[in-house]
Amino acid sequence: MGTVPVSVFIVVAFVSVVMRRFSFVNGAAIPSAVDGPFKPVTVPLDKSFRGHAVDLPDNDPRVQRIATGYWEPEQIFVSLSSTHDSVWISWITGEFQIGENIKEMDPKTVGSVVKYGRWRFGMTKRAMGHSLVYSQLYPFKGLQNYTSGIIHHVRLTGLKPNTFYYYQCGDPSIPAMSDVHYFRTMPASGPRSYPGRIAIIGDLGLTYNTTSTIDHLMSNHPNLVLLIGDASYANLYLTNGTGADCYSCAFSDTPIHETYQPRWDYWGRFMQPLVSKVPLMMIEGNHEIEEQIEKKTFAAYSARFAFPSEESGSSSTFYYSFNAGGIHFVMLGGYTDYNKSGDQYQWLKKDLAKVDRKVTPWLVATWHPPWFMPTRGRIECITTTWILAVLFILRLVMVATERKWQLHMLMNPEIAPNHRQLWINLWVGSVHLTSHQGRQVVNSAGIGSLIIVHIEKAALDMESLR
Repeated sequence: MGTVPVSVFIVVAFVSVVMRRFSFVNGAAIPSAVDGPFKPVTVPLDKSFRGHAVDLPDNDPRVQRIATGYWEPEQIFVSLSSTHDSVWISWITGEFQIGENIKEMDPKTVGSVVKYGRWRFGMTKRAMGHSLVYSQLYPFKGLQNYTSGIIHHVRLTGLKPNTFYYYQCGDPSIPAMSDVHYFRTMPASGPRSYPGRIAIIGDLGLTYNTTSTIDHLMSNHPNLVLLIGDASYANLYLTNGTGADCYSCAFSDTPIHETYQPRWDYWGRFMQPLVSKVPLMMIEGNHEIEEQIEKKTFAAYSARFAFPSEESGSSSTFYYSFNAGGIHFVMLGGYTDYNKSGDQYQWLKKDLAKVDRKVTPWLVATWHPPWFMPTRGRIECITTTWILAVLFILRLVMVATERKWQLHMLMNPEIAPNHRQLWINLWVGSVHLTSHQGRQVVNSAGIGSLIIVHIEKAALDMESLR
């Protein structure tokens, strides 16, 4: 969200859904929210995490192209479809072009094929998909234009729940196939069926702090990753590759808000070791707007990620839904129309009308902009009226009349390092968690495990993973 100071803040929450009354860390029981409410607890930020909010340079081995052949796949991603029996595999072939004179590649030049199966040496199934390219063009002399490599999206269907699958992607006719990768499908939907661990990341970026965050995330072996907007921060750069933590501060005289699109390719390469095997679900943030010629926006976001929009009845990449075990996720768009007369609101009503709470007791809604901004000078937010209407429709499962439950989570300073600590409420009926801001001050006390205990009355426990 907004401009980015030197420090970085990533909130990573690992959501583990279990069927038990208590959780334990080092042999000690963690009190449940049903035993509360409790007083907020503030844990000081580990200062050793500061000072590393420097973007990875383009010569860092982790962002360089390692594909040996021109058509060999790179930036391989797994994402979910709307149900457990289907996933998307995405990748890029060929190389991007940047400069004043560029020419888009023909997507039909190379095929989009995935070979897969339950055994590494038995990948007998085959699926074909579609491909596309996108360009980022500027109508001003001296600015460099960009066109991507060929982006492929292939949907695999007929998968078994909670099962490992091996796969290769590419074009076997060239031949140009990737190495063998694997993923695990989500559990079948049901009131006692959940992913083991879900990682929630906001405002990730591509800094040295990002690397420590992803290392920490991978060490905790998540089954699913939710990226709640702001991925590459390519819009903090001029088209010549010059970057700054605050674009408007450093480049206030540019005729249009420029971007350096190769940062998206660097980001995709860096993320591949994780997202080639763990599904990542993305929703747009303000750093994905990236205006270009004819006021086009969100070109990179809409092209690079695969979304279960069609499967969930959505006509847009800005909002969609999917199931992961007994959880129905609603990914909402904060940068498209969200009025009651708009398409998103009408889609949401239809989507929620289809939800069977006996099959997916949990409803989780995510979006990038906050309800409100606690710091001065920030106006980007979704209107409270609309959010309250959404929450009324959601009518989350935790219904009780005996008491008001509260869960106090430490939120690190959003803008200034010495800003007061923030805390949030959990009350029966709805849960509001904030993951913000990705590149301010890095993960510390904000890293934890949310243990969702689904019993007669749901509760949330907090487990420290530091």
